Amino acid sequence: MGRYRDYGFGLWAVISKTSGVMVGQAGLTMQPYRNKDVLEIGYLLKKEFWHCGYAREAAEGCKRYAFEQLKRDRVSSIIKSDNLASIRVAESIGMRKEDTFLTRYYSGEMLHFLYSVYRETRC
Repeated sequence: MGRYRDYGFGLWAVISKTSGVMVGQAGLTMQPYRNKDVLEIGYLLKKEFWHCGYAREAAEGCKRYAFEQLKRDRVSSIIKSDNLASIRVAESIGMRKEDTFLTRYYSGEMLHFLYSVYRETRC
């Protein structure tokens, strides 16, 4: 609720159109990156729904929302370096790797990538 209060957006439920079952969550959040915040597409799906296309569809919808509704010029995803499925999703919606960095977690530092895509502008 705080994200909606502070930014006007946050995570949404991801619901299967055919079954009506909630398969996870996805949305836009502000995330820390190198001492600033970036607008990030994030998603977390229940494991039984991985590799079914939900993440790509949700990520594409979040990208469109960021560009068309929020009028942002850039949207990013912060992805753990070994999360190949999320890297493929990011690349499938036009994102490209912009940076490699370490993020501290409970178990120590972990290598991450910053992927981003920019809104196309017309001349």
